[in-house]
Amino acid sequence: MPLTPAPEEPQIHESAQGPRVTPAASRTAQTPRPVPGPRPAAVPRPGRPGPSPAAASRAGGAPRPAPPAPRAPQTPSGPVPAASTTPSVSAAVPQVQLIPASAEGALDAAEEAVDLLLDTGRAPGDILVLTTGDPHPWAAHELSFGEAAYWALHDARDDVFYADAAQAQRAAGRPVVVFADNGGPVETAATALPVALARAGALLIVCGEPQQINSVLGAGV
Repeated sequence: MPLTPAPEEPQIHESAQGPRVTPAASRTAQTPRPVPGPRPAAVPRPGRPGPSPAAASRAGGAPRPAPPAPRAPQTPSGPVPAASTTPSVSAAVPQVQLIPASAEGALDAAEEAVDLLLDTGRAPGDILVLTTGDPHPWAAHELSFGEAAYWALHDARDDVFYADAAQAQRAAGRPVVVFADNGGPVETAATALPVALARAGALLIVCGEPQQINSVLGAGV
């Protein structure tokens, strides 16, 4: 079932049918991301809760450094819908949206999609981000403290959670799943994309090369 992006304005609208993500232009290679730096514990990310007590401390009691502060939230052009009050995942078939992007630009496209979702009222704990290639800097940072602490943040559902698509089976379902096809073996996307669809309660946003994504979707997703 190939997806053909509709020529709409680049923004996400929440509605009774679920939010919509409009296609963006394919992206070129980006400047390498900086290594995550410390984030003051007293200044949580705008629109997102601060880290849980378990995530805020290392073994030995020293405060854990956090990833860099995010970009300032964007102002939606239309009316902002009310924030979701139902954290559970719907049993309905999720809506699938495609954001065309190169492998080098897929992670940036996913980040922009997350920002728009938060700006339009989605709770951070509603969102799961899966990557097929290099891990998101947040995931790499949290994994440096061990698998147990990393997955404890997943179970707490206090914030957006970033995970390797190869571990999609281990991730619990969330209302929105953002899938960034940012490189890695072709088989990873082919295997993980159906799992991502199964994990998405209301919306699956796929950021990647349309031809490759459509070939996977047409193969049975």
